[in-house]
Amino acid sequence: MLDLQEGTQPYRILQFLAENSEQAFTQTEVHDATIIKRGSVGAALSRLEDRGLVRHRGRYWAIAEDDRLASFAVQMNARSASTTDDYYGDEE
Repeated sequence: MLDLQEGTQPYRILQFLAENSEQAFTQTEVHDATIIKRGSVGAALSRLEDRGLVRHRGRYWAIAEDDRLASFAVQMNARSASTTDDYYGDEE
């Protein structure tokens, strides 16, 4: 069973891919971005693919084009946007 609780490896991978939904990444790039062990990245990506949550072509992985993931991606992008300076307004 795949655990998609916040903070788990599959969740962190999905979060990274959702925040970068316009791009695809190698397992090494996912490892570098998420600091998940290299061996664990491949296994987690395979489990996510089995659930239809990610897709891959050749060596590259990306978030799946699925309506279920659209809200997840929006939520992740909103979280990262809320931590930018724009959130607090211009400081003068």
